[in-house]
Amino acid sequence: MDQQVDGSAGHPEARYGGAGRMSDATVAAHEQAAAALADFVPAANGFSGRDVPADDIFNRCVRCGLCLPTCPTYVETMVETSSPRGRIALIKSVAEGQLDMLSPGFVHQMSECLDCRACEAVCPSGVEYGKLLEPARTQINRALEQQRGPVRNFVRHLLLHVLFGNLAVMRVVSRLLWLVQRLGLQAMVHKSGLARLLGMQQMIELAPRVSDKFFVARDQRWEAKGAKKATVFLHGGCIMATAFAEIDFATVRVLQRAGCEVLAPAAQGCCGAITVHAGDMDAGRELAKRNIDAFERSGADYYVINAAGCGSTLKEYGHLFHEDPEWHARAVRFSAKVRDVTEFLDQIGIDENLGRIETTVTYQEPCHLVHAQRITQAPRNLLRKIPGLTLVEMNESSLCCGSAGIYNVTQPEMSQRLMERKAKNAAATGASCCATANPGCQLQVQAGLRREGSTMSVRHVIELLDESYRIADAVPAPATSRGTPATR
Repeated sequence: MDQQVDGSAGHPEARYGGAGRMSDATVAAHEQAAAALADFVPAANGFSGRDVPADDIFNRCVRCGLCLPTCPTYVETMVETSSPRGRIALIKSVAEGQLDMLSPGFVHQMSECLDCRACEAVCPSGVEYGKLLEPARTQINRALEQQRGPVRNFVRHLLLHVLFGNLAVMRVVSRLLWLVQRLGLQAMVHKSGLARLLGMQQMIELAPRVSDKFFVARDQRWEAKGAKKATVFLHGGCIMATAFAEIDFATVRVLQRAGCEVLAPAAQGCCGAITVHAGDMDAGRELAKRNIDAFERSGADYYVINAAGCGSTLKEYGHLFHEDPEWHARAVRFSAKVRDVTEFLDQIGIDENLGRIETTVTYQEPCHLVHAQRITQAPRNLLRKIPGLTLVEMNESSLCCGSAGIYNVTQPEMSQRLMERKAKNAAATGASCCATANPGCQLQVQAGLRREGSTMSVRHVIELLDESYRIADAVPAPATSRGTPATR
């Protein structure tokens, strides 16, 4: 795995400005402000049961402040409680019984955080912030189940358990959205002003254009081209397989070209990232079990993923099951075999018979690739191999774009602020294309660039590699690659 922290674009602290250690008096003042901003109430509700934020993690924080300039919400608000340091102080206060877990300020701060993990990449004390935030959200969610009422709980169940829990349901819903889009109904609702009236304008703007043909894992096997280097299990994903299916098919072709036999076992499912980030770690574990079992049965050497957010969660299955003796060891073994597709291709080497693409590209770093997985050079290395392609760096390339799973739905105001910031930085490069490695980022940056009036395209790194190979072969892209039934 690439362990560098963006050698080409500069250290995150340098990008956003520095932060020094605060005096004891200043720390105390911030702690007092944190309590006030959190609407402090007696701690009637605290952490309990499973998935409790670990004190050996939050006690590592020495309040040095190096995380502040890397945190998107702090950079935007300059409010202490909207920083990792402030949120860790709040989590510690709840754990120690000094703050109610359901106080409005605490609930808001746990929701406002993007879980981008930028703070982890620069923390000198090794505070694993994600392992605090996600359990805190889960604790809040469990406590709120009784307060939300049956209707809201049912809607949440439909979204997290039914839609993301069953890829067949995801495909049905996606096909309905495809029909709405092709009939022009989505555009009509947007232009009529009805979307704004219903408060759905941003949701409609960000809705992906659903692919004509989905990537459906049916136990296909695609043979390696040339000498076989490895057999890989391709994670098709849920949003990726329906809204960005062409990227999945391109991934198959590029992996074949790199000497890989590619399998798409039908037993796979959603990675669980959305459910875990939404505070439902129990549902995330059920989804994870399916993927672990499918990989073990496949006989593949590696589990390859082309969506950074999914890859981060897949690599953290070990922690997800750290309280489950039955599944923990299996989860750790599984995660050790997970590779982001750019990481994997950079490691094994690609066929460098690439066609020329005369274009200028800038690279938007997905948070869960650069911060959570510490992969920053691999995508750039692959892009630089394409003849004719000029790679230019954007300012704040690793600052979150504001997508963060369903964050653009749950926190639309902050999401829009970060989207506009990212789009301006991308447009300022003068590049004709913005490359990325995550579907959520792709949607968010596209929407931001449209608002800026920019014609810059946004594409996955794999799409550019696939196009380069097609140019080299001087043949059009195949409609879809169906593969052959697996014989394993």
